[in-house]
Parts: sequence; structure tokens; C-alpha cells
Amino acid sequence: MKLEVLHVRDCPNLPLMLQRLAEVTDLPVTTRLIESDDDAARFGMAGSPTLLIDGTDPFTTADDCACGVSCRLYRDEHGRIVPALSIDQLRAAITAAGRIDDSAPREVLSAWRTRALPLDPVEKAVHQTILRAFATNGAPPTAADLALVAADGAKTTAEVLTALHEADAIRLAPDGQVAVAYPFSATPTRHRVRIVDPGGGGVDVYAMCAIDALGMAPMLGRDTRIESVDVITGQPITVTTTDGRTTWQPAAAVVFIGADAGGGPSADCCCDYLNFFADHSAAQAWTSSHPGIPGQILNQPDAEELAVRLFQPLLAT
Repeated sequence: MKLEVLHVRDCPNLPLMLQRLAEVTDLPVTTRLIESDDDAARFGMAGSPTLLIDGTDPFTTADDCACGVSCRLYRDEHGRIVPALSIDQLRAAITAAGRIDDSAPREVLSAWRTRALPLDPVEKAVHQTILRAFATNGAPPTAADLALVAADGAKTTAEVLTALHEADAIRLAPDGQVAVAYPFSATPTRHRVRIVDPGGGGVDVYAMCAIDALGMAPMLGRDTRIESVDVITGQPITVTTTDGRTTWQPAAAVVFIGADAGGGPSADCCCDYLNFFADHSAAQAWTSSHPGIPGQILNQPDAEELAVRLFQPLLAT
């Protein structure tokens, strides 16, 4: 998704627009200075500042003035004239533009998770520490462990965790504890994964969804055994990865990926809809009974490829 703000020179409302966008999304936001009516018409600026999402102004109405180098006023959720869009208005517009549909859910999901990858070195180090703790102990690291890693940066541990939460790399519980670090869940789910040690031992963890469960083996470079269940038939499903090769039981098992069209964090809007099914007919029966959940049924190679794409980079140095 491309976010661009068009503005005139010294626009007094530009900083507020950029500040609110930063609170709503971690996507990069570019700005473009417009200095003539011709450029305003060319780029689609209906007054300054104008937000374009993938080249489209989602807030243009029939009452808007023609494009030009002038100040722009908006109406908030209550119909009041305001100098900048509210956080809720911006979040709703960006969410609507990024909704998953039936056209390419794999690519949308991949882009979604890629945007959540932390770029700041300290945030990345803390994120990887959390993932490794789950893989080793089946639980998030202690506050002391995280404080030691975060000490290299200017932010407090709480500020780093909040940044990762806002990026949807992790999810924090109300008490500030790590509840989710994709692919791991700190609480039981229907997807249980045994991470096998070279010596034959291992640790049991829970995955947020079917794709997360499949992503643990390529992320960790370890053998795994996934135990899940078909939510339609109740039939057990196992996926065993040994030396990079997977075996599915039953052999006809598939994965459905989808999301609530309302958008939001992965844990809230899509993880519950990424499930294993015993076969294509069971998955089709579930999708037919949930017409409001757009998505796609994936065969085994496609599901494995998506899991590798999403999770293999997470622990890369």
C-alpha cells in the first residue's frame, strides 16, 4: 500500500496529518509539495493536505472544491469542520483499502506480515529474543531478559514492546505481558506443535493458526510435529516435518486462509480463520457456511510455501 500526502508550502495542518498517520500505521508515508493549480489537478490534490492511498483520495466528496493550491478542511465523525482527519477516520480508510478479498489472499497476507517485521535494530533484537524463548521454553522471556536486550537502545523495554505491538509483530495482554509473538501463542490454541531437539527431546508450543504452525520448522530449522483438528468434522490432523520434508495425515488435508473483512491485528481478524481441514470438501463446507470470511483453500505445497515465505526470515541475522 502506498500512502502519500499532497500539500502546499508551509501548510499548517501537514504536521498534524503526518502525526496521526504515524499513530495509525507503520507504513512509510511520502509527501509531495504542490506549487501550482496544474500540479494540483495532475496529482489530485483537493486542497492541502490531501491523503492518497494507492493514488486515490478516499475522502473526496461531491461537495469538495476543485483541485487547487488552497487549504483543505474536513468533517469529522460528528460532522464538525476540522483541519485534519481524525485517527479513527484514517484507520478506517487504510483498513478498508487493505481488506483481504478473494483475488490474492496469499499475497495480501504475505505483505501484511512483512510490514510487521521490525526494522529498528533493538526492536528486532527484542523480537527475536521473544521468538527464541518461545521455541526453547514454550513461553515468552522474562522481563529481565528483555531489559538486558533493550538496554542497547534509547527506548525502555515497555516502549520497545509497545512499538512491536503497534506494528503487529507481537500482541500484548492488558497487563503488558507478551500474549502472542507470531507464530507463537502464550495460551493454548487448536494448533499444538512439538519442536523436536536433535537428541529426541523437545518442547510443546501453541501456534496462532495453521500457517503459523507450518512456519515453525522453516523459521527454526528444526523438526516439528503439528497436531490440529478439522473444525468441521473434528478429525485429528497431523503434519510432521523431518529434515525439511513434511508428511500430512490425512493425506488429503488442506488449509484455508482468510480474514474478517473488517481488518485489524492478525490475532483478532484472521488467525481464527486459518485452519487445517481433512480434505477440500470439508474446507468448502466451512467456507460456504461463513460467506462473510473471504479467503482461499490452499493445497499442501502452497500452504508450506506461504509458511516459509512468512516465517523463515524472522530469525535471520
